[in-house]
Amino acid sequence: MLSTMLSRRLVSIHLLGTSKRSVATAAAKKEGDISSVFVSLSGAAPKPLPPRFASIKTQLIAGHEEEVRDSWVRLLKALREETKVIEESGNAVIPQINYKDIDKPSEGFSRQHKDRGVALVRGVVSEDQAIQWKKDIQDYVRRNPHTKAFPADKPAVFELYWSSSQLQARAHPNLIKTQKFLMNHWHSDRENALVSTQHPVIYADRLRIRQPGDAGFALGPHIDGGSCERWEPEGYGRGGVYNSVYAGKWEDFEPFESSSRLPVVSDLYNGAGACSMFRMYQGWMAMSHTAPGEGTLLVNPLFRYATAYYLLRPFFSPKKEGSGAGFLHEDNWQLDPQQESVIQGASLGHTQELSDALHPHLDLPNTMVHVPTVRPGDYIVWHCDTIHAVDKVHAGSTDSSVMYIPTCPLTETNAEYLVRQREAFRAGYPGNDFPGGKGESEHVGRPTAEYLIQHSTIEGQRGMGLRPWDVEEGHSKGQRAVLRRANEILGFAQ
Repeated sequence: MLSTMLSRRLVSIHLLGTSKRSVATAAAKKEGDISSVFVSLSGAAPKPLPPRFASIKTQLIAGHEEEVRDSWVRLLKALREETKVIEESGNAVIPQINYKDIDKPSEGFSRQHKDRGVALVRGVVSEDQAIQWKKDIQDYVRRNPHTKAFPADKPAVFELYWSSSQLQARAHPNLIKTQKFLMNHWHSDRENALVSTQHPVIYADRLRIRQPGDAGFALGPHIDGGSCERWEPEGYGRGGVYNSVYAGKWEDFEPFESSSRLPVVSDLYNGAGACSMFRMYQGWMAMSHTAPGEGTLLVNPLFRYATAYYLLRPFFSPKKEGSGAGFLHEDNWQLDPQQESVIQGASLGHTQELSDALHPHLDLPNTMVHVPTVRPGDYIVWHCDTIHAVDKVHAGSTDSSVMYIPTCPLTETNAEYLVRQREAFRAGYPGNDFPGGKGESEHVGRPTAEYLIQHSTIEGQRGMGLRPWDVEEGHSKGQRAVLRRANEILGFAQ
């Protein structure tokens, strides 16, 4: 009885907090599915970028042309060596750790994780728990046959965000502990930056239950978190995230530095695939036993080398077209004397896509490696700059099922998104970053805020914006400031 009274009180606080503060909400996106995110899945032809991108590119490297040219040569030489390592080692380069060991990780794990930008955490929840979550999702879909999914004829990715399984998984204490552990690999160059990696926030994403033989959900190599925004002054340029790369010093680029990413606007065009939240890692929780080739994830462990390459590629062209070692050799490539508006694989409002034709030095057919075989309850993450893809064909004999659950720190921008997401949750709509429509608003058995409060810890409730954060003396100055600011944004300030 006491727990029910408490949950009702918190639900009322949550609704009151929403009405106290008006947060600018992005324009509602039209109804759709995950195919809206990718030009390659949508069936639409890529549109040329506006002419202003020629000026943007020119300004990015102005005064550093010689340094950028020299850095390109160094990068291509380094890529030749690194691609050999990946081709020889395959997915053995992907670091793994058991959940029970995250309190005392080896130096080798942490070093390899920061080198490769990916990590597999085994046994975050039990296999039985993860399998039960999948069964409950399947039951939810059966009760709501109108659930939107892609592909329509053989559903693999469901437009579900608020099933009981997803709510429980995102708020599970083991997952929250794992997210804190992973975000500890990040640092801030600004001592009092408004970011806390010890207070994860929840970003409600979709889920996948892909059946054997499916070839419709075939995502090629891509990077999320914006496309053109990585080159734009009002996008990633706001924090100077990649300034060292554009200055011809790609070796100095630090992908795990957080403060430069706080001002970033990664969704300038409000596209279906735009993400307005700062996700340090994308990730998913496995709900099936899935081996390489069975409709699973591929990542590119070249990581920082690949990041520098796809950022610099638009500034260079081959002197002679062709293929093979001669075509790829640095002597065959030149800095364009006059920049054009082309950014290979970029499209306004869509995800950044890559291909062997447009990004030949990455040797994508050989450097995109499968993640190791996963079991239900395993959690895999990849850094927000990491190139990743999905098997073109699910060649296995059982379903390949995951819940997409990224890892996000507490920041002002993320707290602002929580306000909008909290309202979407209450109404049963997708979060603002996703295609709009009715979502689950008419679904039978959709959980409420009261359900989440009764089935999660205080940390899980805070991650969804349903409880205020405690501001304690043990927190750093920056943590205290962002906790107070988040409480204000969420309507919990006294």
